[in-house]
Amino acid sequence: MVRAARRKIPRTMSTQHPDNASLPSWVSGDVIQGDAEIEEALFAYRELGCMEVMWDSEGKDVDTHVVRKLLSKYGEFFRERVLGEDVFLTYRVPNPRVEVTERKILLETLASIPVAHDVASAFYRRDVSPIFEVILPFTTSGNELLWLLRYYEKTIAGAGKVRLNDSLIVEDWIGPFKPGTIEVIPLLEDMESIVRTCDILGSYLEAVKPKYIRVFIARSDPALNYGLVCAVLLCKLALSQLRGLREKSGVEVYPIVGVGTMPFRGHLTPGNLERFMEEYPGVCTVTIQSALKYDYPLEDVRRLVATLNECLPCGEPPAMEPHEVGLLKSILAKFKAEYQRVVERLAPLVNAVAAHVPQRRARKLHIGLFGYSRSVEGVSLPRAIPFAAAFYSLGVPPELIGMKALSSLSDAEWEILDKYYVNLEHDLEVAAAFVSLRNLSMLADVCGEIASIAGANREELRLGIADLTRDLETVEEELSIKLGPRSLTQRKYENMVNDFLIAFLEQDSQGAKKYLVEAAKIRKCLG
Repeated sequence: MVRAARRKIPRTMSTQHPDNASLPSWVSGDVIQGDAEIEEALFAYRELGCMEVMWDSEGKDVDTHVVRKLLSKYGEFFRERVLGEDVFLTYRVPNPRVEVTERKILLETLASIPVAHDVASAFYRRDVSPIFEVILPFTTSGNELLWLLRYYEKTIAGAGKVRLNDSLIVEDWIGPFKPGTIEVIPLLEDMESIVRTCDILGSYLEAVKPKYIRVFIARSDPALNYGLVCAVLLCKLALSQLRGLREKSGVEVYPIVGVGTMPFRGHLTPGNLERFMEEYPGVCTVTIQSALKYDYPLEDVRRLVATLNECLPCGEPPAMEPHEVGLLKSILAKFKAEYQRVVERLAPLVNAVAAHVPQRRARKLHIGLFGYSRSVEGVSLPRAIPFAAAFYSLGVPPELIGMKALSSLSDAEWEILDKYYVNLEHDLEVAAAFVSLRNLSMLADVCGEIASIAGANREELRLGIADLTRDLETVEEELSIKLGPRSLTQRKYENMVNDFLIAFLEQDSQGAKKYLVEAAKIRKCLG
């Protein structure tokens, strides 16, 4: 990977996550799509100061002519900031193992990389590769990374060497295919893979011998599948492993963490920036998702991006001792079990409520299998953003689900939890202000009616609501955190989620959607 010596590592990555409650003024309608995403990319670079834009072809149609459109429409900006050298565009591609119906889109997306090189080289009048990295979601083995790399090198870049007759090869006819190789960024999303971070990357590093590697650690899917505490601890475990991998292999490692605005998905907001940087030392790149871009004041977001660009990474991640890893795995098991039991019981209700969450991107239908585990096989849930939006709208923040596990921790486990989840109490205090005890009481009182609307088993739903109540009680008892609104704005918010639940029970879909969005705007995100 020849760029390592002169490569600028981006600190902020704008993404296309559909978690925004509000819409930017330059979007017509309720969905950001098509050429609006081209304009959004420029907005991220020019107005916010983001160093990188993730161009997402996982679960949605993607414009593979993005480079041509950016350079032709906004040439003045990109003459000053070279795409691929000063600012960056990074594809996220479908994983053929997981996104089976979309897997051929991988080939189409990779094939556009040499086209982008030709367009940019003509624009800059020198060799420029504006796209040279791709993110592979759901990475579970080093082989997947190697397959992707070799496919590009042999089939895309290597196409130029294919002989058409005795005297002509392809590149003589249509020109060379550049860049000759790409850099693959693994995105680790499930518990088993994150725990095995070093194993997954070790074989790839041995085969490819890069000078550096960027590694993407998910926060949303682990939160969806295992709960808040597990998501944070898994991230810390991965960061510690990546530090060890760097020290052992000599390969520079640049971690990326995908974070949203609420604590459940990462808690990156203007008001929480200092705590965020304290929580995630060693992270080199963070995502700037749509809620942060469009639900917060522009100047606040600009300052946040500028601070991250200047300050990341904030120190080294802690190097975990083997006995600490053992305790962390015990904590993970306890929280995962408590969280998944509650969510399994409430899954039909979550799906029914999530149907009222508005789309903010033109995504294809995608239902994730909850937990990636045999113990919950067959329990389907929406993706992380509508999942979280559903719980917030019910007046039960997803951060609090499974917190009954706190009461089962040993003294040693408490000590490790305090050490590696620095801002646990603060995050739970923020989430607790969005609790509506009135809604929880209403859910218990009309359990049968809700079960009928959601197509749920009444007894399972009743048990799930009782589990939620115990989770909330544990947060109060173990951490002395007050549940419910504390400010006038939070009281207004509670009224909105009360109105949402009433509209949901009355099967007033239009009213339910209206109140859901109004509450989300106060919360400053969908989920």
